[in-house]
Amino acid sequence: MPTITDLTIYPIKSCAGIALSQATVNEAGLSSGGVHDREWMLVDANWQFLTQREYPQMATIRPEITATALLIHAPGQSILSLPLQVQHASADVQVTIWEENFPAKDCGDEAAAWFSKVLGLTCRLVRFSANAQRLSNSKWTGDIAAPNRFSDGYPILLTGTASLEDLNRRLHGEGHSAVPMNRFRPNVVLKGMEAFEEDYAESFAVGDEIQLRPVKPCPRCPMPAVDQGTGEVGPNPVDILQAYRANPLVDGGITFGMNVIVVDGAGKLLRVGDEVDMQIAF
Repeated sequence: MPTITDLTIYPIKSCAGIALSQATVNEAGLSSGGVHDREWMLVDANWQFLTQREYPQMATIRPEITATALLIHAPGQSILSLPLQVQHASADVQVTIWEENFPAKDCGDEAAAWFSKVLGLTCRLVRFSANAQRLSNSKWTGDIAAPNRFSDGYPILLTGTASLEDLNRRLHGEGHSAVPMNRFRPNVVLKGMEAFEEDYAESFAVGDEIQLRPVKPCPRCPMPAVDQGTGEVGPNPVDILQAYRANPLVDGGITFGMNVIVVDGAGKLLRVGDEVDMQIAF
């Protein structure tokens, strides 16, 4: 049976992730210590979302969870502390991800100044609002209303180690260096499958309570070219994937990993080392 090798949450969209030994499953994604995946997001002066696609240095912004705060680290900067307790006096603003507009909570001038200095542009930090509801595209989720926060569109991204090994063999054959899995920023990584076998899964079950359903192959953008440790942009491994990973299900997009929704098990724990019962779609 496949087993979980890695669990990661990304508290601030497009910033560094936090590796976990266990994570709580929620309908809108994974969480740990009261911090949810993609619960915060950076926006520009027009309240449009910011990502590593345009600002690769976001990879070097590193969150740390404590009992009462999310501490934010960046090279050469003082530590910014964000309270975990929701500040109800925070202003409501309208933010945009792709073509979608919805309310969020502004995190204040101190956070805005800190992130603006790090990125070298005027920006603000926002937090997902309890008044907001974002649902994944029902074209892919069917009759399940799958909420998510500031992810690009789905609550969980799942990949397999064998898929990365296949890619790295091809990169090596072309004279390129291997890349780590963090280039693809998954939440859940499984070992014990064939390369890209996750593409053909009907469901993933952990124990008797947690059931995850893969719903959409994940088209890749330029972000895998960003070194997640340094924020430097190098050769894009997606260029190699173009030779064999064009997927007609997403109009020929180059895919790596599967977007996953939660069918059962909200509030339960996933742990590194858990065995996963994968059912193949026939």
